[in-house]
Amino acid sequence: MSRHARTERAALADLLLALGPDAPTINEGWAARDLAAHLVVRERRPDAAAGALLPPLRGHNSRVQRSMAEQPFPELIAQLRRPPWWSPVSNPLADETANTIEFVVHHEDLRRAQPDWQPRDLPADLNAALWARLPLLARLALRGFGARVRLRAPGYGETAVGSGDETVRVIGAPAELLLFFFGRQRVARVQVDGDEALVARLQSVSPGI
Repeated sequence: MSRHARTERAALADLLLALGPDAPTINEGWAARDLAAHLVVRERRPDAAAGALLPPLRGHNSRVQRSMAEQPFPELIAQLRRPPWWSPVSNPLADETANTIEFVVHHEDLRRAQPDWQPRDLPADLNAALWARLPLLARLALRGFGARVRLRAPGYGETAVGSGDETVRVIGAPAELLLFFFGRQRVARVQVDGDEALVARLQSVSPGI
């Protein structure tokens, strides 16, 4: 595993154990045990993980994830800490690409559901890695949006996504922009400027992955 994915994986596993299986997350209907089960299924059960994207397999995904969540919580977290070498998403060649964003987002899903949370001061190289991936993520989220969206992360850069006669600006740290375009708008600390109707529509965009 490469460094950012490995670090976020370990930090999330530590927090899950510290908070316990019934801790809330920002994901509707999910407690900590469900979040952990999702991550383990994603790595260890590719037959079920495909249900996150393929509607015919969603029932299978839900059943396998519920079964995984019923395991003793320490055992579930132990599986999360040690992904199988053969996993399509966590083998040494795929880990950094497939898991850095996944673990940053889900770490925040857990953190930001707790009282008095504050944004983390992430390392500059992790923020730079997130910023490099944001244009593609934003393009996926903004399919059919019909306006130009300008992203700015002070200290990291500025880019524009989409097209149209009107422009909306979204400003924030790379991790906050990541959460915003990953469907976590209600907990992302960003500044959004532009037409009121477009700003309102931005509150529901998601890459669908």
